[in-house]
Amino acid sequence: MSTVHYAVIDGIAVLTIDNPPVNALGEEVWTAVDTAVARAVADPAATAIVLTGAGRTFVAGADITVFEQLTTVERAMERSAYTHAMLCRLEDSAKPLVAAIHGHALGGGLELALACHYRVATPDARLGQPEVSLGIIPGAGGTQRLPRLCGVDVALRLCTTGTPLDAAAALAAHLVDLVVDGDLLQGARQFAGERASAQARRPTRELPIPADSIPAGLEACRQARNAVAPVPANRAVLAAIESVENGVTLPFDAGSVRERELFAECVVSTESRALRHLFFAERDAARLPSLPDGVTPRTVARAAVVGAGTMGSGIAMVFANAGIPVLLKDVDDATLDRSLATIRGTYDSAVQKGRLTPEGAERTLALITPVTTYEQFGDVDLVVEAVFEDLALKTRTFAELAGVTAPDCILATNTSVLDVDTLAKASGRPAQVVGHHYFSPAHLMSLHEIVRGRQTSPAVVAASLTLARRLGKVPVVVGNAFGFVANRMLAYYLREAHLLLEEGASVRQIDAAMTTFGFPVGPFAMQDIAGLDVGARIRQHLRSTGRRRSEGPQSEIPDRLFELGRYGQKTGAGWYRYEPGSRTPLSDPIIDDLAHEAAKRRRIVRRDITDEEIVSRVTTALANEGCNVLGDRIARRASDIDVVYCHGFGFPRHRGGPMFHAQTIGLPTVLSRVQEYEARFGDYWRPSPLLEKLVTEGRTSIDG
Repeated sequence: MSTVHYAVIDGIAVLTIDNPPVNALGEEVWTAVDTAVARAVADPAATAIVLTGAGRTFVAGADITVFEQLTTVERAMERSAYTHAMLCRLEDSAKPLVAAIHGHALGGGLELALACHYRVATPDARLGQPEVSLGIIPGAGGTQRLPRLCGVDVALRLCTTGTPLDAAAALAAHLVDLVVDGDLLQGARQFAGERASAQARRPTRELPIPADSIPAGLEACRQARNAVAPVPANRAVLAAIESVENGVTLPFDAGSVRERELFAECVVSTESRALRHLFFAERDAARLPSLPDGVTPRTVARAAVVGAGTMGSGIAMVFANAGIPVLLKDVDDATLDRSLATIRGTYDSAVQKGRLTPEGAERTLALITPVTTYEQFGDVDLVVEAVFEDLALKTRTFAELAGVTAPDCILATNTSVLDVDTLAKASGRPAQVVGHHYFSPAHLMSLHEIVRGRQTSPAVVAASLTLARRLGKVPVVVGNAFGFVANRMLAYYLREAHLLLEEGASVRQIDAAMTTFGFPVGPFAMQDIAGLDVGARIRQHLRSTGRRRSEGPQSEIPDRLFELGRYGQKTGAGWYRYEPGSRTPLSDPIIDDLAHEAAKRRRIVRRDITDEEIVSRVTTALANEGCNVLGDRIARRASDIDVVYCHGFGFPRHRGGPMFHAQTIGLPTVLSRVQEYEARFGDYWRPSPLLEKLVTEGRTSIDG
């Protein structure tokens, strides 16, 4: 069946792209569009042409799998030249060509629409060039046609931010010629017929850029360039600025040649490969498991949260923000009043910043019902336990929930490290128990670890994945082990940061090295934000069971800070100190004193440490332990680990996550670093058996 349907209705050729689910532009679709337009031009029964999309959208973009085939600059240039020529043929149509847009016209979809003579859209349509989110720029004329059609400012905004325009904004920017309130195809056919009667065609590439607008356009490009740091993470943004600027200063054909060159350089870059890797990784992580016939995952219409502390309050907001009514339970009204005051403050702040209307804030807040008993829990579909991180307390809570909820209610725990199977056993219905590990602050952080217990049913996992997407989270299904994936690996990341501090690096140097690498904050600033008391209580629990968070020496400094009441920003001092009312981290000499004392006790001779060693030690520890996590089957795929670390801890997306980064620098290099550190520091740097196996087999990819 053709991916483009052809029909002539009342003298107008209607070409409908039909490539479910989102009409992505693969080579077959491009060819079919080219063929259909040529047919319409030659058809004496058609006076004009309307190009539209079947289903729920116009064209959501190019088929991203095509980019994986563009492994060299030459191949990418060749592919881009083919698409460019095809769009120019469309633009050369002797009959008026109108794009009828509903849903989304994004990336290659918008470039296709730009090559039409006119564009009409439904009020809910959205048009954009989000290629920078994949580390590339428009490669089919987008950066050249946009300045001619809607000016440099709009072109820069679309091509450098990836943020789309709604139909009203697109109309104001002259990107759309008409917004159709009624039937889109009827309105588009009428519009096309009027243009045919007037013999009107408007090829976008032939539109002149007014001479008096050029200086302002060049100044806008200069300012945009100066606002972007010239680092690898911004390669595509800088390329987009250059290409839009070329659209102002060069003829269309010359500007298009340079656009294709820039596109090709971007698409083969490590940064683009990393971002495309994450695109597919996030999609794979969110896929529902196969379910037995007749089994339907439960829909969560009402929820409850037990525990109104920082995490519980944040989780309640997550449900309310998604429009799901939620009970918020704690032991007394005073605790609930404090929680609701914090929640209201958060919504008031959102109103002040224009992110919410006052009415919207009140509607959302009204979805949270504070309760001190389990009386209404029989009506909820899911309960999230978010009480203090104490195994006995959590076990008791799950035993109580078993008696007050419906038998098919999903019972989830927000524990970050404790054994989900122990809690499942306490509930008496282990098939309904699952881990829902949110990250703090829950209403802002995107990662959602879904922890499978030994007996968690596939339907509960499927319901959790569906719910996570509804809540606006990025879900990853992981196995049940201490710390799961995120916190298990974090222990090794922090171990090396703490030991590097004792060996001679400073808190500020280590944080600066990791932010230069691409993290939003370094390991010490991160702990100050999360609270040093959280990690201290986890260590206390582990010591009570005779365990530790990671192999090897554990720095004493974090516990010393806890003993001193230095919990981070919440107490005005942690690894840094903070002035009252400020979150600006200030170096504190006490940390240097503690580091010297710890080094003396461990008989370490402190030394100068380079930023390169800091980054290597920390990222190698993550990659090696990530291989252990895979070997223990706690994560299903290396790409799942990358999603966890990019969304949970801000691992730089342009590096693809810790496991993709390991593949980028080469698995033999990673193994040799582990072996070097083992020789220097001791057996706790033992190489992962999986890493050794992959290198022995000559594998370049961890997943396969």
